[in-house]
Amino acid sequence: MSSDLEEPHVPQEGRGDEEPLLGRAGDASQQEGRGIQFNPVIGTAILAQAGIWILAATVWASIFIHPLMLFSAHPLLNSAGLLVTTQAILILQPTHTPKQKQQGTSIHAVLNGVSVLTLIAGLIIIEYNKISHGGEHFESPHAILGLITYIFFIIQALVGIAQYYIPTVFGSVDNAKAIYKYHRMSGYVLLVLAFATTAAATQTDYNKNVLHIQLWAVLVAEVIALVGVLPRIKKQKLGL
Repeated sequence: MSSDLEEPHVPQEGRGDEEPLLGRAGDASQQEGRGIQFNPVIGTAILAQAGIWILAATVWASIFIHPLMLFSAHPLLNSAGLLVTTQAILILQPTHTPKQKQQGTSIHAVLNGVSVLTLIAGLIIIEYNKISHGGEHFESPHAILGLITYIFFIIQALVGIAQYYIPTVFGSVDNAKAIYKYHRMSGYVLLVLAFATTAAATQTDYNKNVLHIQLWAVLVAEVIALVGVLPRIKKQKLGL
């Protein structure tokens, strides 16, 4: 018998087979028997939480120190939607067993559903405000990026729901599973796109003349958030 046979793989608790992009296997994995409520703070998620909450607080504080108006709901809703979708990512990332993935996906879907509805409400508010004041539509970089972001959020949510809950839309369960990795990749791209849209908002006339949210402050918060989110990506889940 050959002496170089592979030893049987013995999975380690909470480590699974998946290594994050940075760190060791298990650094961003949900331990067996540990509640899913801890997933948003595992590993580098603390940085992600710090970044996204700083970003949201920056926007909210700038809004609430000024007289509230209909337009105020637009940045409040959009920043809240971005906060919620970040939580949806963080809670699902560490799952690795079938039971964890099922529970994590259900929560992920609910949170992203709330996020998309919140973002759509933000879109409706700004469009109503533009129409009522005779303003121009989708002219600034922020407005154009925002429209693209809204569209992709809706597509991302619909594809995610379809591939998990009604996979026959794609012909078979196997076909639906085959696009999981693309759904994950596009989710991270969409997060970066949403951050870019938020940064572009600091260059609008309303922000420059009224809110005075600094571009550097937004970028720092977003970089901190991404430094927390991206290292937790598991290479195998992206097919790498």
